[in-house]
Amino acid sequence: MMEEVILNQPKKSYFEPMHTAEHILNQTMVRTFGCTRSVNAHIEKKKSKCDYALPTCPTDEELQTVEDKVNEIIEMNLDVTEELMPSSQAQAEFDLTRLPDDASDTLRIVRVGNYDACPCIGMHVENTAEIGRFKIISHDYEEGRLRLRFKLI
Repeated sequence: MMEEVILNQPKKSYFEPMHTAEHILNQTMVRTFGCTRSVNAHIEKKKSKCDYALPTCPTDEELQTVEDKVNEIIEMNLDVTEELMPSSQAQAEFDLTRLPDDASDTLRIVRVGNYDACPCIGMHVENTAEIGRFKIISHDYEEGRLRLRFKLI
């Protein structure tokens, strides 16, 4: 069974719309600020948070641009797909440093249209049309860490 192969763990059961929105947010942050994907995340149904390593705090206008871009991608009604990939192939395309030591040689890659792709064991929607509207509800910045809190409306 596919989920038994992935990282030697079953799929994590996150709230699918929020988890998929996190993927889009991560890619938007990477493209906007040149940072890495979130260094820490807590994904829940009512509200979620992601932390990003950034040298300075983004302006309110920059964060509004992030929110707008995430919603633009959601509104494109992109298919969310998965594929299996040998880790030897995945390491050329993805940062695998956060994988657990017991990760298998076959990874599950989740793609949000042509916008985002990353190894993941979480559950996702089948199409971004299922997500709803993304809203950054607050943020703070301390010692190089931006924390974004967000919800779906």
